[in-house]
Amino acid sequence: MNIPRLYVVATPIGNLEDITLRALSVLASVDVIAAEDTRRTRVLLSRHGLDKPLVILQEHNEERYAPKLVERLIRGDSVALVSDAGTPLLSDPGFRLVQLTIEAGVEVVTVPGPSSVTAALSISGLATDRFTFEGFLPARSAARRKRLSGLRNEARTMVFFESSHRIEESLSDLAAMFGEDRLIAVCREMTKVFETILRGPVADVLGLIKADANQRKGEFVLVVAASEANEDEKFTAALDMARALQEYMPASQAARVAAKLHDVPRRELYTSLDNL
Repeated sequence: MNIPRLYVVATPIGNLEDITLRALSVLASVDVIAAEDTRRTRVLLSRHGLDKPLVILQEHNEERYAPKLVERLIRGDSVALVSDAGTPLLSDPGFRLVQLTIEAGVEVVTVPGPSSVTAALSISGLATDRFTFEGFLPARSAARRKRLSGLRNEARTMVFFESSHRIEESLSDLAAMFGEDRLIAVCREMTKVFETILRGPVADVLGLIKADANQRKGEFVLVVAASEANEDEKFTAALDMARALQEYMPASQAARVAAKLHDVPRRELYTSLDNL
């Protein structure tokens, strides 16, 4: 640890035992730990008999404090970056720090471990060969429905984060935009005492959550099944998009963009577009 490095360290998403031996070794050896919430990190450190200097690195102060941490790295210190839970940078602060560290020529090292994204996928019962992580949905319903509308025909399993005070409204919007029969897994409080996993059509899961106030408490990861739109429907949607994009870019580029977003053959799409 006498070599200056930024260690991006995954920490437990709930159960404090879910931490790797390597992560504990790194946290014990670095000069300073940059944490999203020093109180939560201090609980984790205390549980494992560690006591290290902590600095706060949050979304609202990262622009100001990241350069100071990079200065420490340049002077020879080693720094560990942790979030409240799971793997840093996934809907958590740290991107600017990593970016500046790379620009400064200092090594960035991953210390992998818990991730609520992969944990939820693994127990969802939905396809995991291809997936997309969409983070948090917008707070307002209109913006949320707009985002979901763009994902209605997504051909990969989707993973979202959601908070307790928006879970019911978000599932209602999801049912409206994706259809009430779209399969979903709502993973609540994973690895914690009151963990529950609700699986089934979104309308059924929403009904269970409405009926039980306890199911609206905690932290949520939503895993949503991919669209089952057939290939003809996907190609038609891609062709419509390519036509619209032609107003702003050449046909070949419009076909490339639409083909990528709808997962259809680019050459076939371009030929159809060119023959219109």
